[in-house]
Parts: sequence; structure tokens; C-alpha cells
Amino acid sequence: MTAKHIADAQHIAIASVERVDVLVSWNFQQIVNLDRIHAFNSVNLKVGYLILEIRSPREVIHEEEI
Repeated sequence: MTAKHIADAQHIAIASVERVDVLVSWNFQQIVNLDRIHAFNSVNLKVGYLILEIRSPREVIHEEEI
């Protein structure tokens, strides 16, 4: 596991533990990836955490704000 993968895992873990409303990321390969989001949330539910909303910046910024 590379340092980048560890950092990505830490972002997911911290967001889960802190119960953030939405985690926003440009990392489409490791974080904003539907299969991975399902996997993250499967683990979260098994260990008692809430489902984590993960979105790209384009999904949360209105075009008139850009």
C-alpha cells in the first residue's frame, strides 16, 4: 500500500468517524468511484457507522458559482 493509498483511506476513515455530511474529492480512481463507495459504506454499516455521501466537486457546486 502506497502513501497515497494510506492517505485516501485516512480521509474515508476520518469522514466516517466524524460523520461528515458529504466528502468531496477530485480523486475519481480511489474515492469518487461507485464500486468503492459501495464497499466503503458496506464496511461502515457493518461496524456501526452511517452511510458516507461521497461526491465530486462538480456535484456540489452550482454552475453560477464557478
